[in-house]
Amino acid sequence: MTALNPSLVRFDALPHDVMVEVTGVSRTYGSKAAPVHALTEVSFHIGRGELAALVGRSGSGKTTLLNCIGGLDKPDSGTVVIDGTTVTKLSEQGRTTLRRDKVAFIFQTFGLVPMLSAAENIGLPMRLRKVPSAEREQRVAHLLELVGLSAHALQRPGELSGGQQQRVAIARSLANSPRLLIADEPTGQLDAETGNQVMDLLESLVRAEGMTAIVSTHDPSLVARADHTIRLADGHLSEESEG
Repeated sequence: MTALNPSLVRFDALPHDVMVEVTGVSRTYGSKAAPVHALTEVSFHIGRGELAALVGRSGSGKTTLLNCIGGLDKPDSGTVVIDGTTVTKLSEQGRTTLRRDKVAFIFQTFGLVPMLSAAENIGLPMRLRKVPSAEREQRVAHLLELVGLSAHALQRPGELSGGQQQRVAIARSLANSPRLLIADEPTGQLDAETGNQVMDLLESLVRAEGMTAIVSTHDPSLVARADHTIRLADGHLSEESEG
């Protein structure tokens, strides 16, 4: 790997093959007297259908970057473009619509609704889009099968293991067939063996569904599988490598 000038980093994808374009993104928190520079002039491209690993120590800016890409946060400067849509120019409602229709998130805290069954949790994003019930049920059954949980469709999160709950969360993230999947430390609460199983599943689903994915991780095995690795250090893009 070679250290790069963050302002010049570009992946090899041609412009029409770019799913995510981040240009000069900076984000500062805190007061003017004591600013915290979470991101400084971060720029890179990710091609369509690629799996990108985002790596860096705690506090390096990974979560802030993911939030800016997915429209959960707005950078102070710079632009984020997803599938031709300039996220940083959207209104709050526009960002909400983008997350509903094109972008899905997976977090290390599974975020499942405790009172809903696995199937109901998976179907929730489709309910919000008012997908007809027959179509919704068919999609839920398909996703449960994909993540190996068909036999657990009626169980609530509290009746499932951590790995099973993360599988439900992954299936839910795929409910609306997103173009971009953003995963922030998806195996952070899992033991090593379960984490590897979840990462195997996540990679296979990304490849099968033809999505683009950005996964923040400390897992060397995932980094080894990624098409590209983005490394952050103190809010700066320090290195980029191809898988």
